[in-house]
Amino acid sequence: MRTEIKRDSEDLRVEIHCRDITGEVSKLKRYIEKYGTGITANEDGSTCIVSTDEILYVESVDKRTFIYTETKVLSTDKRLYELEEILDRHDFFRCSKSVIINITKVVRIKPEISRTILATLSNGEVIVISRRYAAELKKLIGV
Repeated sequence: MRTEIKRDSEDLRVEIHCRDITGEVSKLKRYIEKYGTGITANEDGSTCIVSTDEILYVESVDKRTFIYTETKVLSTDKRLYELEEILDRHDFFRCSKSVIINITKVVRIKPEISRTILATLSNGEVIVISRRYAAELKKLIGV
């Protein structure tokens, strides 16, 4: 792959030139499109914007929604279904009634006897993928 940056008098623009539109090219396009997007969240009484690339997973507990990153736990007013619409469906996956995980942060998956799957994230935290969503995850990651 060759990359170049050209100065231009127009606004910022990105072009992808390729022979075939592969899954890798489509993923690159989605990454570029979502670059700089974020979700409004609350941290210690102040409002901040969390980049979607920083999110490990999102969890709903007692009608409150929390966003987990490598170093922080933030709260948001958005419901899980609202976040599901905002987050890229190829990178984020609803793995139970109360959790959405960032698939790009999963480093290991392990099937359990109960037909659930344990997903280990990049920070070492383990998330349970419920039986209801396990088949969809396997199809999504190509297992």
